[in-house]
Amino acid sequence: MSGHAFQLLAIIIYMLAMIIIGWFAYRRTKNLNDYMLGGRDLGPAVTALSAGAADMSGWLLMGLPGAIYAVGLVEAWIAIGLTVGAWLNWFLVAPRLRVYTQVSKDSITIPSFLDNRLRDNTKLIRIVSGIVILVFFTFYVSSGMVSGGKFFESSFGFDYHTGLLIVSAVTVGYTLFGGFLAVSYTDFLQGLIMFLALVLVPIVGVFVTGGIGETIDSIQAVNPEQFSLFASTATAAGIISSVAWGLGYFGQPHIIVRFMAIKSVKETKQARRIGIGWMILSLLGATCTALVGLAYFQQNGGNVDDPETIFIVMGQILFHPFIAGIMLAAILAAIMSTISSQLIVTSSALVEDMYKALFKKDASDKHYVMAGRLAVLVVSVIAAILGWNPDSSILDLVGFAWAGFGAAFGPTILLALYWKKLTNIGALVGMVAGAVVAYVWGQSEALSAMLYEIVPGFIINLILAVIVSLVTYKRNPEIEKEFEDTLALLKSEKEK
Repeated sequence: MSGHAFQLLAIIIYMLAMIIIGWFAYRRTKNLNDYMLGGRDLGPAVTALSAGAADMSGWLLMGLPGAIYAVGLVEAWIAIGLTVGAWLNWFLVAPRLRVYTQVSKDSITIPSFLDNRLRDNTKLIRIVSGIVILVFFTFYVSSGMVSGGKFFESSFGFDYHTGLLIVSAVTVGYTLFGGFLAVSYTDFLQGLIMFLALVLVPIVGVFVTGGIGETIDSIQAVNPEQFSLFASTATAAGIISSVAWGLGYFGQPHIIVRFMAIKSVKETKQARRIGIGWMILSLLGATCTALVGLAYFQQNGGNVDDPETIFIVMGQILFHPFIAGIMLAAILAAIMSTISSQLIVTSSALVEDMYKALFKKDASDKHYVMAGRLAVLVVSVIAAILGWNPDSSILDLVGFAWAGFGAAFGPTILLALYWKKLTNIGALVGMVAGAVVAYVWGQSEALSAMLYEIVPGFIINLILAVIVSLVTYKRNPEIEKEFEDTLALLKSEKEK
């Protein structure tokens, strides 16, 4: 059996596991709450790892190791910023969002929560935020499908379109039938695969390169500044921009929706520890993979053609082809976990926040679940069409998505959870302004080179939301009671 055959076997086993989990979740999905939010019954481990897997995508296994391999630890500032941002997200947002979304008319999506929380009779917040999610996640899903096509093309020599269709069919299949539960369970398994692969490669690699001391010497022989966070290439603005990536977490719908689905507030603390532990070890594994790879090629000669493939190359050098296939499955897991998470959030925005809010208000749960599945299928087909040409310029918009979501939703979510005077008009003005500023800033080469666009977008949203809310604020006893009930329930849940 050839090496490629062993690797393909590992990929097939992985794909079958995803389909089986999807079928299991399908059997447990009875109503719309199950389909969109898993019945708010996720355990801490599943919540934590599924949030992490949905977040990291292929950047964790390819982008980060590639940057550190090529430049050094100065590229690790993004990882530091993301870790701090993720911890703050778990600490500040998770407990309150879990309680508040339930208290506020049992909201099952971010737009419906903002609508219910702010008593927005115009439905503008719900519709605008639903449109933002729908548009940008469609592009995001498309980019994931493109990554899947290129993965099969580069790893197995498949035709690009064949690879795209394989990844799309499996991911869409388990998401369409199993809904949020399938996405969460598959993300949990995918998170485990990613974690084990990222820990295994550097540990085995250090033995091959002669131990820690010899590995460090080999790395410094290539680049004396490889271990410096403040290398000569670093600038203050560059470090601030990298760390600022952490601000994006507060506004990522596919991540914070996990907080709404966890079984109880008490379990958010355990989930935070698991999630941040997974994240720190995975990021360290990705960093060490790059460093060990640098030492290996310094000792043995040669180099990698593309630094972003260092994880794949080291997996093939160090392990049996079947194990190397599992390493490849880890990359596929990173791609598919993000696609599925974005698909289910996009489906919920389309059904819960647009179709249900505007047209059908008294249909059965069965009708809405079917509509949700249809939405997954429609969005997937559009995303596949957008990604059919791998060089499509539309995919350039994906780079804006993290900053756009962070700037549009981040301050709005924080204010909605912590400030009872936030008004629907203040939230809407801030949300739109944050997204527009982030987009315009990001389109200017001069401005984006100076500072990452999420910073000005986030700040403008926060300032305008506060100012407009203070101007338009009118006391609403219902909102105040709901706010106080949330705080009381939060306290009692934590004391259990």
